[in-house]
Amino acid sequence: MWDKISKIWRDKELRNKILFVLGLLAIFRIAAHIPIPGINAQNLQNFFNSNQFLGLVNIFSGGALASFSVVALGVGPYITASIIFQLLGMIVPKLEAMQKEESGRQKINQYTRYLTVPLALLQAYSMISLLSRSSRQIILNLSPFNIVAMMVTMTAGTMFLMWIGELISEKKVGNGISLIIFAGIVDRIPSVIQQVALTYNRAEIINLLAFAVVAVVTIVGVVIMNEGQRNIPISYAKRIRGMKMYGGVDTHLPLRVNVAGVIPIIFAISIILIPSTIAQFFVGAKTVWVANAAEYIMAIFSNQIFYGVSYFILVVAFTYFYTSVIFHPTQISENLQKNGGFVPGIRPGVNTANYLKYVTNRIILAGALFLGILAILPIIMQGFTGLQSLVIGGTSLLIVVSVVIETVKQIESQVLMREYEKY
Repeated sequence: MWDKISKIWRDKELRNKILFVLGLLAIFRIAAHIPIPGINAQNLQNFFNSNQFLGLVNIFSGGALASFSVVALGVGPYITASIIFQLLGMIVPKLEAMQKEESGRQKINQYTRYLTVPLALLQAYSMISLLSRSSRQIILNLSPFNIVAMMVTMTAGTMFLMWIGELISEKKVGNGISLIIFAGIVDRIPSVIQQVALTYNRAEIINLLAFAVVAVVTIVGVVIMNEGQRNIPISYAKRIRGMKMYGGVDTHLPLRVNVAGVIPIIFAISIILIPSTIAQFFVGAKTVWVANAAEYIMAIFSNQIFYGVSYFILVVAFTYFYTSVIFHPTQISENLQKNGGFVPGIRPGVNTANYLKYVTNRIILAGALFLGILAILPIIMQGFTGLQSLVIGGTSLLIVVSVVIETVKQIESQVLMREYEKY
């Protein structure tokens, strides 16, 4: 490990890239601590501590939402826009054709940036409305001018982070958007450790040790699931073209256990937030049955068991759904058949596609259950220990470990490329 670190540091170009990325992440963290004027910070903090749903959303803002900073929305609107275009690629044939070409992908990226602006404005207005309807005095001035200024500031902050993310991605030492979320999660660790140290009680030593063991086991599990894959053997028939023979090669098709990554959790959070968020707008309604229905919905989603079970089911369901969006067995089967490839013992064409579907559904089950358990891990730990917010949750661990693995792989590939260039 130290040998690799020394090689990276000795390479001037690679060292400058890493320092540039670290500098941009530092700028992001500075911006995350610049609050929007007219906010009661203490009341806002108390509101977030009492609302578990907003705590989940705060993860994807890099921790900036809890302080209601100029980058409070984080890269959430950009991620939402990206997901929308991925789903539209399944429905709209023109977008599906564009995704297969480099120029088409660039246009889709541009459309994604355009869509981010209205989504950020909408999300900013929703967040301001939610905070203004809270019983706590969070926003001190609700004049139209102040509301518009907040919306524009938060939207500009999102576009600024999107630009920083693209600059980071250009350096090829990690995905920019992922690193921004990663930086926000890691930034919370010192404050969590400080909180544990200040409130340390000898009676809770067993619970703390249990948290540490669970954290280590979770990290190991995330690494295994992220790197785990099923290799489907592929053979290519020999073909003669002119005076040369092609093919006759045995290789494999890797099918990952966790194809969807953290996307199903993002989907599940978005869906599970909708009922309680809408209900908060109707709690004070003049119509009695509307107000009662809103209170009933909020009470249901405040129940830890109902919330945990619903969250788990949604994550598992969205894992299968998103995998079906990005993984196309029929298309893979057709490509193999065109190039003379086949799975030994399986007929090419429809039989191969059915076989790939069968294998994929079986291995995804393990990945879906693992993601579901990760999502509700904080609820499980709270139920057993009665402690809250001691460590970052399963979702955060999944993001942190995945980003570290991806970044390390990209840096190692650049080091390896430079080793080849010497020869």
